[in-house]
Amino acid sequence: MPTPPARSADFVQSLERGLAVIKAFDANDAALTLSDVARKTGLTRAAARRFLHTLEQLGYVRSDGRLFSLRPRVLELGYAYLSGQTLPEVAHPHMEQYTARVHESTSISVLDGDDVIYIARVEAKRIMRVAITVGTRLPAYATSMGRVLLAHAPEAWLDDYLARVELVQATPQTVATQAELAAVLAQVRAEGYALVDQELEIGLRSLAVPIHAPSGQTVAAMNTSTDARRGTPQDVLTELLPVLRETAAAIEADLHVNA
Repeated sequence: MPTPPARSADFVQSLERGLAVIKAFDANDAALTLSDVARKTGLTRAAARRFLHTLEQLGYVRSDGRLFSLRPRVLELGYAYLSGQTLPEVAHPHMEQYTARVHESTSISVLDGDDVIYIARVEAKRIMRVAITVGTRLPAYATSMGRVLLAHAPEAWLDDYLARVELVQATPQTVATQAELAAVLAQVRAEGYALVDQELEIGLRSLAVPIHAPSGQTVAAMNTSTDARRGTPQDVLTELLPVLRETAAAIEADLHVNA
């Protein structure tokens, strides 16, 4: 077995162990017991308990008393990198190609608390009724990208979100109850896309799909917005969903290359 590289005097072993605890959670082990974390990281139960308690206090981990799971806030550890350079830079040429092809605007956002925040956008050459720029924040429940991100959030966090979210009726078509929203999110999770029809503003229809990191984790969502007069919701799915998915797949492929 090769000898591990020597560590400098400035190496912080506690940071290494804390990151190991976070990395213990993955697609196959989204919820872990204290014993599971200790086993996967090689830490003692006492050490694993301290790290989990610290991460819980910081908002990165949630516990129901027996099982631990990551909160979406842990994605902030990667957002600075993704939103600062990699994701917007990689995505922008593909977004421009999408907009040139279908003549509709497209955006990418990430989940920040209970809102989505836009980190990239390409405008179509037409008047849009909603003024959106990079940095715009909107409530996740009423947006297509927000619903994609909510649908792929950890189950425990999503349960807590559904229990506390206040649903403001932006239009008569806005989702009205937590039960209705939960059903919509289950459908989004099953179908792999979200279509929001005039729930944020009358006349505005949007369609979103997830963007996955090389690890397979949903780290962002990409949408396209269109005038509701363009056609029926089914027309949007038929005309735009295949192209939107193709564009998201191209972005993911480039993220893999840059990983």
